[in-house]
Amino acid sequence: MTDTLALQTTVITVLEDTVRDWDMDLEGGITATTTLIGDLAFESIDVVQFAVALEQALGKKGLPFEKLFIEDGAYVDDVSVTQVVEFLKAELVAG
Repeated sequence: MTDTLALQTTVITVLEDTVRDWDMDLEGGITATTTLIGDLAFESIDVVQFAVALEQALGKKGLPFEKLFIEDGAYVDDVSVTQVVEFLKAELVAG
């Protein structure tokens, strides 16, 4: 699955499932510009669970999420839905 819209739909669906019970009021819902930490208040364990859920949804294990979440040896400050989609698109084409 390397279609951008299909990937975005999958990412948003997984995020919606992840935060369903979090009692959040995200105006406009989760969109391409939604960020994991700033908007959804993800903590490190949430990022791990999200990565695992994405792998399951895509039927692809072992995706190198460190490329997305770590830069120059440090964790990135935040990641948007669009950045996740672009990462997945590149990795699924490469893989």
